[in-house]
Amino acid sequence: MDVKLGLVVFFEIIMLSVEELMKEALSLPSASRALLAEKLVESLQGDVDESLQKLWTSEAKRRRDEIRSGEVKAISGEKALVEVRRLLDK
Repeated sequence: MDVKLGLVVFFEIIMLSVEELMKEALSLPSASRALLAEKLVESLQGDVDESLQKLWTSEAKRRRDEIRSGEVKAISGEKALVEVRRLLDK
């Protein structure tokens, strides 16, 4: 087998595995998906600047508190994307 063809087959197998994994993960109950997402994000945190991470954590907590207090009303991701697209089209 040609080396280039072998690499293509190798990457197709990896992508198929990733797609299967995503399919399985998306079929989990929401609490399990949330835990899985948290663990995946944690696995990437070694690549994040510590000071930047602290800033984003602070921002996330501020936004959470605004929603909890009623100061800000949460909207669905779908509605948010519609609004962003509308603003970008201007």
